[in-house]
Amino acid sequence: MFNWRSQEEAEMACDPSDPYVFTTDALPSDLRFLPPLANGLLGWTVYDNIMHMGGVYNGEGGDCHRADVPCPLAVRVKMGEGEEGKHTYSLDTRTGLFTHIVCTESVCVTQSLYAHRQYPNLLVMEVLLVRQVTSQEPITVQLDSSFSPQSKDIVFQEGPEYRGARHIFGQTKESEVQGGSRPSVHIIWTPLMTSLTLQAEQSQSRWGFLAAFARSNESAQSCFDTGLQLIADGNLRPSHNRAWAELWLGSRLEIAGEEPLSRALIGCLFYLLSAFPSLDQTSAAFGGVSPGGLSNGGRGQDYWGHVFWDQDTWMYPSIALFYPSLARTVLEYRVGTLEGARANAEQQGYKGVKFAWESAVSGREVCPEDIYGQQEIHINGDVIHAFQHYYYLTQDLDMFREGRGSEVVWGVADYWVSRVTWSSEDQSYHIKSVMPPDEYYYNVDDSVFTNTVAKNSLDFAVELAALLQYPAPPEWQAVAERLKIPFDPDLQYHPEFKGYKKGGVVKQADVVLLGYPLGLPMSAAVRRNDLEAYEPVTDPRGPAMTWGMFAVAWMELGETERAQELLEKCYKNIQGPFQVWSESTDGSGAVNFLTGMGGFLQAVLFGYTGFRVQKDCLSFSPVLSDAVAELSVTGVSYLGNKLNWLVKGEEVSVKLWDLPVHAGKAAALEVVLKASGTRIPLTPGQTVTFPREAGALRRRDSAYSCWPI
Repeated sequence: MFNWRSQEEAEMACDPSDPYVFTTDALPSDLRFLPPLANGLLGWTVYDNIMHMGGVYNGEGGDCHRADVPCPLAVRVKMGEGEEGKHTYSLDTRTGLFTHIVCTESVCVTQSLYAHRQYPNLLVMEVLLVRQVTSQEPITVQLDSSFSPQSKDIVFQEGPEYRGARHIFGQTKESEVQGGSRPSVHIIWTPLMTSLTLQAEQSQSRWGFLAAFARSNESAQSCFDTGLQLIADGNLRPSHNRAWAELWLGSRLEIAGEEPLSRALIGCLFYLLSAFPSLDQTSAAFGGVSPGGLSNGGRGQDYWGHVFWDQDTWMYPSIALFYPSLARTVLEYRVGTLEGARANAEQQGYKGVKFAWESAVSGREVCPEDIYGQQEIHINGDVIHAFQHYYYLTQDLDMFREGRGSEVVWGVADYWVSRVTWSSEDQSYHIKSVMPPDEYYYNVDDSVFTNTVAKNSLDFAVELAALLQYPAPPEWQAVAERLKIPFDPDLQYHPEFKGYKKGGVVKQADVVLLGYPLGLPMSAAVRRNDLEAYEPVTDPRGPAMTWGMFAVAWMELGETERAQELLEKCYKNIQGPFQVWSESTDGSGAVNFLTGMGGFLQAVLFGYTGFRVQKDCLSFSPVLSDAVAELSVTGVSYLGNKLNWLVKGEEVSVKLWDLPVHAGKAAALEVVLKASGTRIPLTPGQTVTFPREAGALRRRDSAYSCWPI
């Protein structure tokens, strides 16, 4: 019925020496830190009796939150009275499989749970009983379910059984926008038993339980049918495993060095990949990525499941470097919210589009507190930075033509032009009354981060207009050229905003982001001055992503040990055996904090390699540290190619994948070393090795050069 592993194989999957398998003999006392299972559509924290679906929200405006969806597979296996047994819990990140094994003298029970990677509407539970001693006695284990077919957000009613399965359906109680649609949810699932029995004549037995979640009855039935057919073909778990294997094949980041760092990187990449669709599901509607992922975000929890700048600035870059097709789903999410973004701008009295600080489905502002939506306008520049990053990695103009990306870029440019104020006194444009990324301050003028992302997005609008032969309004370039970027010429550093007093406490990464990811030109001395000004005054209780950006900056300056110390600060945000992050070091704030994971991943992926996505190249300047003796990056994507990078000792090796013909057109590439000007052509299937120094990956026919800061 299922493709089952033997008990021996199941136990091998719990090998504590495998860095991809997180194993423990006791669950965390704080159940928030149980592992979340997700696949871009469904998100569930194991054993919880509620879960969430992408794009399904309840509540209007500031009350909008992810709708709680009851989970039929909220089941724990329990042994008979007096048979406690030995328990092992594991999360296999290679396959997205959570396993609970409990063994007594008479029986071993393996419960496996997974959100199907290939068929994202399916949640699966499998249970295997294996007799341990020769006996003619039946053996029974209990299934303790906390499932209730009810929700405080959805009015459910019972539907007719379908192929022996139960069925409930309902609509959310309130629409996000007054008069808007209320999403429907249909759940079809295999009826649960209260116990499972291994009969006297059986040495082992197995059971499988399916739950299908969809927005319509037809879709739910179709998905359930698919699950039953996969079971009949022995292909339910194998198809899931293959989809995960395909993802890992083209996106691995591994180090030879400290085990905590290795496990942290694997966990971060696993949970981030889990938040995105499968590679062949990218055409389906995608609801964006919220700070706590799909498994969290109910009312009053983890930012209510809203999408922030976190998606575009913190989570997106690492995914884009491996899988531009997944990155494009983020851009398409933003395109899908254009109507709401236009309404936001109009409501505030400005032109163009204003992306919501907190966004759900419509794109209208759903932040419960008005000041953030009104003042934290850097979100517009953050969104455009992601679009620009995507274009430089892919040169895919279809995203901007047929994909309507140009409407996003030009709408934001129009917004900035209408939002600035001209000063005849200093002959500059200013952006007033904003809240910077450092949310300890508000109503400030000329946030250096906000003004820099505004300038960058205006420059990109002009560049894109030329590529698409669109008549760019002259105001775009005029504002970009004269927009005030605060800088103190005496102290040779960037004040966070006009009037900032050096030494004032800051909440989180802000000015440090100017060098990376924004790429604001500055000398090494100024970069150092910025770091030394802000690192000591950054609140140690601030959100988890901050220290990774300081680490990137110190690596730019060659101070890898100082960078490593900052990376190790992030370990305090990793809670429990399953590498689940909390927003704050004391475990408070958002759980499964993908924002922090994204910052940590970038610190290694862009810090140790020195990768910078630029207009005409992917530049690099690799470094190593005592903690990282070797760095391997598998599946870097650039201009239709996939490459493997190995940084080891004083050498770098690069292998260009030999892609199949149907993979699409890929540009011919070369490596150019900065110091010597040496040009090394790359040939599919072959590895080249060169000294560990700064350089650039670019088209062979490129006439441009570009180098790291």
